[in-house]
Amino acid sequence: MNALTAMNDAIEHAPTAEHLGDADLPWVSSHRMEGVETKVVTAKIKEGIWIVRNRFAPGIELQTHKHTGPVHAFTLSGSWGYRESEYLNTAGSFLYEPAGSIHTLYVPETNTEVTDIWFAIWGANLNMNESGDIESVTDAESILDFYRRACAKIGVENPPVLTD
Repeated sequence: MNALTAMNDAIEHAPTAEHLGDADLPWVSSHRMEGVETKVVTAKIKEGIWIVRNRFAPGIELQTHKHTGPVHAFTLSGSWGYRESEYLNTAGSFLYEPAGSIHTLYVPETNTEVTDIWFAIWGANLNMNESGDIESVTDAESILDFYRRACAKIGVENPPVLTD
């Protein structure tokens, strides 16, 4: 086999990109609290990564949680922060969270718009109570299960989430 044939063969059998448009995945309401909506874009259980887009109403505060892996977050609109930090993330902000970080996400009550954030999360969120005890775990498998069930409730069977 010559080099050109080998290259053409490699191109023909290479994995292809997968595309999802914004309208391809529905927003669903959180099963835990009012004012939180989610889209699950990716849930790769074998890789341990889940990518979600969340919209938060002004005044929302999530349960304190610990990350077992790193997180990348990009803010599309609004503002949000961690009770344990002094800065606010605003539209266009990027945030890196290292594995082991513990924080309490909040959205200021003074926000005049919905806060829209894209998160790429490796590993799990260990959701903790006031005493620091783990109450629940959210990972790629559990978020995919939640999202599929929530989509079915609004008439969307088998949403096209990118999975393994």
